[in-house]
Amino acid sequence: MRILGIIPARFASTRFPGKPLALLGKKPVIQHVYEQVKDTVDTVCVATDDQRIIDCVTHFGGTAVMTSTAHRSGTDRCKEAWQIMEHEASKGFPSDTTPYYDVVVNIQGDEPFIHPTQIQSLLQCFEQTDTDIATLVYPFEKETSFEALANPNSPKVVLANDGKALYFSRSIIPYCRNIDHEKWSEKHQYYKHIGLYGYRTNVLDQITELETSPLEDAESLEQLRWLENGYVIRTAITTIATVGIDTTEDLANAENILQNRQ
Repeated sequence: MRILGIIPARFASTRFPGKPLALLGKKPVIQHVYEQVKDTVDTVCVATDDQRIIDCVTHFGGTAVMTSTAHRSGTDRCKEAWQIMEHEASKGFPSDTTPYYDVVVNIQGDEPFIHPTQIQSLLQCFEQTDTDIATLVYPFEKETSFEALANPNSPKVVLANDGKALYFSRSIIPYCRNIDHEKWSEKHQYYKHIGLYGYRTNVLDQITELETSPLEDAESLEQLRWLENGYVIRTAITTIATVGIDTTEDLANAENILQNRQ
């Protein structure tokens, strides 16, 4: 398989404008992400809508492509970036209709400590021929409080025995009947959804053309649109906690983590 890694990166973040260019240690956040994943895929590029990010990525020797400002999600931005990169990769083969890239990996641009083994685990999902989309899940610890479990900003996912995703929700699923709330984490193994995705390229082309679905509207989770339309989402379990940067406070926390590691 030929793998294209795409890192969507917008400058105009509501909570933290300019986040991709914020310095973490002596490097921009987007450079940390790029360097963490560049050896795990065949090609990696940053997909942005801002020339400042293009200039930054070019400066540290990376690849970046300019995409539309109108995309409603990172998935849509990934599709445009894939089409640009596909066109470049297939030059010289005008008669070949076979896509150059087999899988696109959508990598969060605000997680500077993403680990290469997480990408590798994600890609192993595509060894199953029925996998359309792959994503990561993280097991909640048995000591997790009910309050933390109920956090709507930590989407939960229910898995089938073979690792396929059955449903994603901002609510706690499943509901543990007749069990005290504080014991739910002990009673059942809950999984947090990690927003790292892999798509077969033909599937990426299809899912971005789908209309918004009722479940997606209800939960504000785009992966529910894919499930509603019959796509198979297979999961890989990671035990490495992710560190996302959404605010300046998150950046300060990441700085502390970086200093401790060094």
